Amino acid sequence: MAQPGPGLVILCVVLVAATAAVYGLARLGPIRVAPGAAVRAVVQLGAVALVLAVALERLWSALLVLAVMFTAAVLTAARRARAGRSALWLTAALGGGLGATLPLMLLSGVVPLTGVAVVPIGGIVLGGTMTATSLAARRALDALTARVGEVEAALSLGLLDRDARLEVVAGVATDALLPGVDQTRTVGLVTLPGAFVGVLVASGSAYQAAAVQILVLLALLLAQSVAVAVTIELVARGLVRRG
Repeated sequence: MAQPGPGLVILCVVLVAATAAVYGLARLGPIRVAPGAAVRAVVQLGAVALVLAVALERLWSALLVLAVMFTAAVLTAARRARAGRSALWLTAALGGGLGATLPLMLLSGVVPLTGVAVVPIGGIVLGGTMTATSLAARRALDALTARVGEVEAALSLGLLDRDARLEVVAGVATDALLPGVDQTRTVGLVTLPGAFVGVLVASGSAYQAAAVQILVLLALLLAQSVAVAVTIELVARGLVRRG
């Protein structure tokens, strides 16, 4: 496992410099992209590490951290959806996804009610749910814009506004679930996700690492399914619309 020290710093600098060189030689974009992203990552993770070192010691402070993460996820999903202020309705989608999974894991006793367990598991589920929600909303709104004629045709046939929009958005929005499903299908064969690697490095037990990763993947499937279903309904009802 990587340990803080001069060796890690030198290796990170080399990796960033090599990335910047590839950007320049292959004309992938400004060479400052990689260094800028690296500096931002160091600052953000350093600040998070300092906060978590204190917050995870108590359950109430850990829940406060999770609430801040939830707020950041809502704002990020709203920005990515490009739906203006109406995208704040996506709070319901994210809340539905997280609410469908985290209480089950805690009440079952599988995930202990401690800060050191709640924040990492909740953060992983929240991150995946945010991505699926923003992608579903954006694709649904793009479809409504591109296929407005189909919506008008459905309305002329007597369908309600909600049903007419649903005919267009349901199929495209569910594509947001495909990355999560593919990750679950290929886990262990193509990729070793972060939760598996983290537990494996920390405990040395492959079986425990596999158990945690399976729990996370299945929780993500449920959370993302709920969130996308709510997102589709919000768009179909016109609550989330292009800003």
